[in-house]
Amino acid sequence: MVKAVGYIRVSTSEQATEGISLDNQRAKIAAYCGLNDLDLVEIIEDAGKSGKSLNRDGIDRLLSMVKRREIGAVIVYKLDRLSRKVIDTLTLIETLEKADIAFHSLNEKIDTSTAMGRFFLNITASLAQMERDLISERTRDALQMKIANHERAGQVPFGWRLAEDGNALIEHEGEQAVIKAARRLHSKGLSYRAICRELEKIGQGRKYHPQTIKNILKRAA
Repeated sequence: MVKAVGYIRVSTSEQATEGISLDNQRAKIAAYCGLNDLDLVEIIEDAGKSGKSLNRDGIDRLLSMVKRREIGAVIVYKLDRLSRKVIDTLTLIETLEKADIAFHSLNEKIDTSTAMGRFFLNITASLAQMERDLISERTRDALQMKIANHERAGQVPFGWRLAEDGNALIEHEGEQAVIKAARRLHSKGLSYRAICRELEKIGQGRKYHPQTIKNILKRAA
């Protein structure tokens, strides 16, 4: 019987999401292993951890077991429990394949011990990444529209103040003058640090940081 390890993860924001809880993932993995003659030796969990990074204790534990060839299969409830980034997901699974360790994802019905499973994995991971990219694009476009309409989009930017309605932005005369001066100096080829020095000369002692100037110019572009 092949020794298997399950991996489960939930971010803080997903703690109460139906179907994603750690207990639910754990139960489904155990049931799957029972039905498929897999010896479930351990279930590794990362509770309250985001899938945007592989910097997780559970992933480190999993990879150490892979390196020592202690298991023959890795089971997850859903592909994005491993990672929300396609490149990270495929890199991890490539590591498993090099160690001759199968990867199973219950939700997507993926089993990399088969050629079809490996093919479907690549398709599924790519589609998941595309969906997230589309969501990011729509979010970015919506924020840009708000900015173009002088509406609040997160933190009130330099050069603006929040109107009484709590949504619209109104120009701050003094800071708008700083923005115009920064753009003029930047057009002359001055570095961000040099622009800071020039602005400090006319800004009545106010200090500026190069990154602040960079952000101001980026938004004003």
